[in-house]
Parts: sequence; C-alpha cells; structure tokens
Amino acid sequence: MDLQEIISRLRQGDQRALARAVSLVEDGAPEAAALVAACRVAADAVVRVGITGPAGAGKSTLVDQMTRRLRDAGRRVAVLAVDPTSPFTGGAILGDRIRMKGFEGDAGVFFRSMATRGAMGGVARAAEDVCMVLGAAGFAEILIETVGVGQDEVEIVRVADVTVVVLAPGMGDDVQSIKAGLMEAADIYVVNQADREGAERMEAEIRGMQGLVEDKGWVAPVVRTVATQGVGVAELMEAVERCRTSGRKKRMPVQAVLGGLAMDHLGVAVKSIADAKKFYEALGLRVSLEETVAQEQVKVSMLPLGESRVELLEATSKDSVIGRFVAKRGEGLHHVAVRVPDVDAVFARMRAEDVRLVNDAVQVGAGGHRYFFVHPASAGGVLVEIVGA
Repeated sequence: MDLQEIISRLRQGDQRALARAVSLVEDGAPEAAALVAACRVAADAVVRVGITGPAGAGKSTLVDQMTRRLRDAGRRVAVLAVDPTSPFTGGAILGDRIRMKGFEGDAGVFFRSMATRGAMGGVARAAEDVCMVLGAAGFAEILIETVGVGQDEVEIVRVADVTVVVLAPGMGDDVQSIKAGLMEAADIYVVNQADREGAERMEAEIRGMQGLVEDKGWVAPVVRTVATQGVGVAELMEAVERCRTSGRKKRMPVQAVLGGLAMDHLGVAVKSIADAKKFYEALGLRVSLEETVAQEQVKVSMLPLGESRVELLEATSKDSVIGRFVAKRGEGLHHVAVRVPDVDAVFARMRAEDVRLVNDAVQVGAGGHRYFFVHPASAGGVLVEIVGA
C-alpha cells in the first residue's frame, strides 16, 4: 500500500492499514512525518488517558477493566502499552499476544505494545504521533499504559489529557516514591488492590501530601479499586470524565512539571561501538537500545545516564555524516541534544532569528522522534540537535 491508500483505508476503519500506519510512525519511516501531518486534524477529538505508576501496581489489569467498561458503553478504544525494549529484537518485551485477552475479533478495540527504545520517562517517543494516527482511524478513547515508572518519569503528562497514577499497598515506600514528579502530575490517584491491608493508610498519606501541593483548581480524587474483580472501575471512569470536562489544561508540556529545558543526550562518534561501550559498561552504564538507522547510515547504541543518555554512533558507510566526521576529526563528541516542549515552535523561532540551521525542516528519526540540527557556526562551535519532547 502507498501512503495515500494507507491514509484512506485507516480512515475507513481498516485494521491492517491502521497497523501498518502505526508501524511506519513507530519505526520512523521516511513517510512518517507526512502520515502524521495528514492525521493531525483528528487530534482534538480524541481523549487520551494515561495510566502510570510503579511496576507491580496492577496497571495492566486496570487498563483491561477500563477497556471493558468503555466497550460496554459502545465506545471504540485503542490501547498503547509501553513495554521495556528487548535487547535482542529491539521490540517490546511484553507483546499483545499475552495482554488484553478476550478482545480477539473485536474491531472496536485496537491494542499495540510499544517498546521504549531508549526513551526516558516511561513513554515511547512515537506515542504522541501514534495517537494522531489512532484518532484519524476513529478511536476517540485512547488508554496509554506506561512502563513502570519512578518519581521523575512524568513524560505521560505531555501525551495524555488525564493522568491516572496507580499505586498499591504493600509495595514499600509507595507514596514517597512519587512525591517529586507524579505527585504534581496526577489528575487522579488509584489505590489498587484496595482489599489488602494498608489501603486506608496509603489513601491517608496521599491526601496528606496533597495539602503540600499548590491548589490549581483541581484536587486529584483518590479512587480505591480491586482491578482483578472490577471493583471501583465505574467510580474511576466517572472521575476521568469529571477531570476531562473540568477545564484542566490538556497535555501539559513535560517541562512545565520538571522545569525548563532538558539535556536529551550526548552524541559520540566512534569507530566501533563494540569497543567504545566497554568503557561505559565498566563505568556501570548498560545499553538500553541498539539499532541501525538505514537512512542515516549509522549504528546507534543508547546508554541511559541519569536523566540523560550517551548515544554512541558508528558509521555503516564511509560517505555518511558520521563516517566523514570520524575520518576528518577522529572519534569524539559529535553533537549535544537538547529536548524542548515544542520542536516546531523552536524551529520557526530560530529561522525567524536567522540562526544557521542544518535542516530545511523538522526531521523524523529513529523511534519516531522529531528533531533538527543547529549548525556549529551559530552554537559556539558545537553541533546542537533540538529534539521534540
């Protein structure tokens, strides 16, 4: 199928065309930018609910129950489940074959497992663009389940209209683990497994900590659920609807929570990733993603470092950008990447201010992330990559 046929068929509800479109966006195919642009018109009609929280809190079971509730009401539902990246295939470790059982053959439910592919914050980089595609396919309700997250992994607030933080008693210092980031990001708290000892204490702790947060017009309700039995799910869905219609700001830029811009990664050009990563692994870093980006003729290895990453770049062709860089300057720092909340707005502002740019337009790269480069002549001698949050 060519691009126009894919767009036409996914708008008609064709599941194969939808799956193909999602794959193009997730893989950062050359036509992905045009595809997302064609789907963007439907974005505002879609309600995105993010379900996040620490691993083991019961997010998947809760998402399953929420989906059933929406289907009972006749709503079409899409589920994006973000899972860890397989070190062998680069795909999601947990796949849809073992998730969301009981919806086989239901055209009103679309399920997709997405690998993080080295992205920080619990959400795959391509998630927002995939939501655009799902909206164009007629799914007005999208549930986004993050990989298990910690206190500063609040990327979901950029993607979702309503953010649900799921906790469970008996998991250790649960409330303390979310106090710095998700405490401010949560629109709704769920105390799941509420039939267990400690549920009342956890709810009291959440309400106590809410008193320390500035009142912004919406006080996140605390809903108790037992997802395995469907208990409390109706109350949760009612809370989601109240939040959605409350006028609370939609899809908050992640920088509004974390404060300012963020360092995304340092790009280091090397002759051999296999040789170079020995040092970083000895330092204690571990590879989260390795892939070959054919259109850029480069192998990439990502190593998380705190809230940032080290990106090792090995040329697959001597005539590639990295190949020419290493031949001329040797191994070393190739670029610095800065993450911004609105890459299109930054691109437009820099063009208006005559900043020298390497790219004529915002590009779509591996994993669907959007970026452009600023020439070293305008950045103090350093090539700077501007990456969309």
